Amino acid sequence: MTDAPIGKGAVELAGVVKSYDGGDTLAVDGINLKIPDGAYCCLLGPSGCGKSTILRMIAGHEDPTKGEILIGGENVVGLPPVKRRTAMMFQSYALFPHLSVRDNIAYSLRVRGMAKAARNERAEAMMAKVHLTEFADRLPAQLSGGQQQRVALARAAITEPRVLLLDEPLSALDEHLRIQMRTELASMQKDLGITFVHVTHTQMEAIALADLVVVMEKGKIKQAGSARDVYVTPRDRYVAEFMGGQNVLRGRVETVNGVRATMIKEGQRPIEVSLGGAKLVDRGADIDIAIRRDDIELLRPERAERLDGRASVTTRITGIEYQGNFVKVMLDATDDVAFIAFVPERRFYEDPLQIGDVVYAAWDVSHAHLMAK
Repeated sequence: MTDAPIGKGAVELAGVVKSYDGGDTLAVDGINLKIPDGAYCCLLGPSGCGKSTILRMIAGHEDPTKGEILIGGENVVGLPPVKRRTAMMFQSYALFPHLSVRDNIAYSLRVRGMAKAARNERAEAMMAKVHLTEFADRLPAQLSGGQQQRVALARAAITEPRVLLLDEPLSALDEHLRIQMRTELASMQKDLGITFVHVTHTQMEAIALADLVVVMEKGKIKQAGSARDVYVTPRDRYVAEFMGGQNVLRGRVETVNGVRATMIKEGQRPIEVSLGGAKLVDRGADIDIAIRRDDIELLRPERAERLDGRASVTTRITGIEYQGNFVKVMLDATDDVAFIAFVPERRFYEDPLQIGDVVYAAWDVSHAHLMAK
């Protein structure tokens, strides 16, 4: 085995295709993706979108039907995991119940034939990094769920992989512990300096953790970028609706003046849309715009004067949910999906609205984002 330099954890997928059943079932469809060395990347999407298949192909548990997978600039297709210098942390943790924390962490070094004293020294150093030293002699059953996860992470990281792969690592935890472990995962990744590739179907998990969020649908990448870019400026309707936090309106362009367009939506007054610089649209074209839910202000009809210079739709309240620091107000502004306003809690209760009330949902024109079709 020829060891690649430690830290060379840049991952590149070039034209990667994975098909089954003689090509009849396409799990991954021509993926091109670059993950920088030392990045925290989250592959995000619904079940069956291909994200776990990509993880297995990077790991070496499956090979692509077509394309190349490079780690540290080396094409690793056909190489076993040990030669790729990857490590996988599974959803179930798969800890040995009869082994102590120390022995669980050192197990892979034992399998490789490392002397006991040397592997225990490495295990002690790793336990210190992930704050497990005081639990070194405990069995897994004597640990909390979060502590067990840290043991699994330390066991994977002790082999000094170039890339650490995490398959839904937080899904088995309750909500409170999941939030706590997000912070710990991010901290451990920075401490270890290893490239993390993390599969999840939970939007907030990806946003909280990742330097690079990759949103997938049906074997394709829909959008890849920083968490803020993907959340604030979704590329298309699918990404906006999947990520949440955005309302999507579809309409027809009536006028264009170079920097703004006027969009017509049936039953509504004309809606002004900023074209966002280089984006061009034609008169008569159908367009989608996204507006963040926390950018929506709800106005009673008698306050219509506050609509001057703003875009809006007339709508009826269909549901109200108290969320603590904000109130989620559901509206019937669209035919197919929910149109939602996140109203600050104090503002909402200054003049509470009721289900059935007719209101204007208004926003600053510059806050709407024109998306690709």
